[in-house]
Amino acid sequence: MSSYEPAPDTVPQAKASPAEPAHSTGARHGGPSPARVGTVVWGLIILALAALIIIGQLGIVALNGTYVLIGLMIGAGAALVVGGLLSARGRDKQSTTGKS
Repeated sequence: MSSYEPAPDTVPQAKASPAEPAHSTGARHGGPSPARVGTVVWGLIILALAALIIIGQLGIVALNGTYVLIGLMIGAGAALVVGGLLSARGRDKQSTTGKS
């Protein structure tokens, strides 16, 4: 017997079968989890800020920082509300399995 083999009196750990997907908070029906609304909105905010900084540095448009931030906050808030409503609406349409 080599040192790498388990002792005969030990029980091997049960492994999850590939047919049973791991349950995560975002995965539905074993498929890939959908993108979260907050992640998408924050990504769009960062892209918008980067674009505005580039435009401001090129001198194409003179930007007022306060107005830029107010606009980004209004846009981000609206995107989060709309995305949350659409996400909730999509969950309501799915059939229930009867499990609690």
